[in-house]
Amino acid sequence: MSAYPWLEEYLLQRPGVTSDFKVEWGWQRYMVGGKLFAALMHPTDKYDAAYAEKDLLNLKCDPLLAPLLRQQHPEVLPGFYSDKRCWNSVDLGGGLPDDLLRQMIDDSYQLVFAKLTKKLQREIAAVPEK
Repeated sequence: MSAYPWLEEYLLQRPGVTSDFKVEWGWQRYMVGGKLFAALMHPTDKYDAAYAEKDLLNLKCDPLLAPLLRQQHPEVLPGFYSDKRCWNSVDLGGGLPDDLLRQMIDDSYQLVFAKLTKKLQREIAAVPEK
């Protein structure tokens, strides 16, 4: 994560974001309205070599855009332990440009936020920024 020292703060700065560590999975999860939009993880070598021993950020993605991002950027992989149609994993050691990673985070948050009930969206939007 040292390649992106701003990452954790960026993930937490959106309205309504909560974070916890899922011990069983070894994932630092980021949620809005109780729904996952991002997760930091470091799979061990018992997993597929494409993911093993890499610092990864899982992000929700539009299913039409997900494969395009994978084709254009070798550091964008199908989502680790996720529905690969609508989740991508970013290899944080791969050198993805900061602006693209920020856009992918923003898109993931918006995709999840948009699926929340209108009532919950209003409640989150009314919460003062941190």
